[in-house]
Amino acid sequence: MDDRHQGHVAGPAQPGCDLPGVDRARQITAGLRAAMDGVVRSVATLAARVRDAHAARIWLPLGHSGWASYCGAEFGISRAQAYRLLDVAHAQAAIHGAVTASTDPSRTRDTDPVAEAALDYGLSQRALVDVCARRGDVAQLITRRLATLTHNGENPLDEPAVREVVRQAVHDIRATPSPPPVCPSADPALAALRAVVDDLAAGTHQVGELMLEVAPAHLSDAAAAHVLAPLCEEIGEGLDHALAARRYAISGDRRALNGTVL
Repeated sequence: MDDRHQGHVAGPAQPGCDLPGVDRARQITAGLRAAMDGVVRSVATLAARVRDAHAARIWLPLGHSGWASYCGAEFGISRAQAYRLLDVAHAQAAIHGAVTASTDPSRTRDTDPVAEAALDYGLSQRALVDVCARRGDVAQLITRRLATLTHNGENPLDEPAVREVVRQAVHDIRATPSPPPVCPSADPALAALRAVVDDLAAGTHQVGELMLEVAPAHLSDAAAAHVLAPLCEEIGEGLDHALAARRYAISGDRRALNGTVL
């Protein structure tokens, strides 16, 4: 579930429109809350199953060449979406590992086997994708904060307390800019080339943001291609490049640019 504000604003009730009573409104709200909770919990279940499938190299017995081709053939999703699923799984696994290392897992797990493998922390796919590259930082922050609660004599083992620690840690990491990468080589030519690639990626991200204004993130690659084709023809931009830039803007993962822009 995407946790970004979509900007929809409800208009005023139209004259003559029958509004529900308070009891009915509360009933509708409870149903909506249950549906939202179900979507968020499904993220945890999905992450666990993706992790297990990838670890088992499930594509091999089915005759696929790799994870991306397996996802495309079996589920009809793009290469970028396939790798976003891995990002979700890796981030969730790192978070769950930090929690289980710091707490008694039996206090924070359901009896369902899938739920046991992925405690619902109330995190969206977008949040998990955002912190995947810094999942080590998230795990360390969770570990420190759980240790602090234990040291202070508080009880972080119940699920609500753990959920709050996890959610706040993810929020804090998302709000903190990533530290600049350390250049592994003193070779000036290599450093200059890396700077060129970084600039190209940054410019492509801006192009992707513009493409998202025309073809929002909820559209599939095929639907986005149909919408973007006239624009690309008008501005002289290759459709493959435009779609890659759009995927990069959605995921923040430079692998989306492989074979097209980079």
